[in-house]
Amino acid sequence: TPSAVQKIKELLKDKPEHVSMDRVVGVRTRGCNGLSYTLEYTKSKGDSDEEVVQDGVRVFIEKKAQLTLLGTEMDYVEDKLSSEFVFNNPNIKGTCGCGESFNI
Repeated sequence: TPSAVQKIKELLKDKPEHVSMDRVVGVRTRGCNGLSYTLEYTKSKGDSDEEVVQDGVRVFIEKKAQLTLLGTEMDYVEDKLSSEFVFNNPNIKGTCGCGESFNI
């Protein structure tokens, strides 16, 4: 989303050595429901990473996460209590009560 693009640009402004905000990994085993998203700074694209470019921002998705994230929208949301990247994933079959993990 435009909000996520703007936040990534802000974060990368302080890290000129990094070419991308993230490598999104949706297949890490974590939480009570199985999988969770992770975001990492990276300096280069991995051999089998998928590259997504939107409004000048590059995001790399690890090969093992590509099918899990197919059709997913990444957003950035701020409210009075929190600020976070949110993933709207149409493939999710269930989530845990705290929202930290999901299953497909």
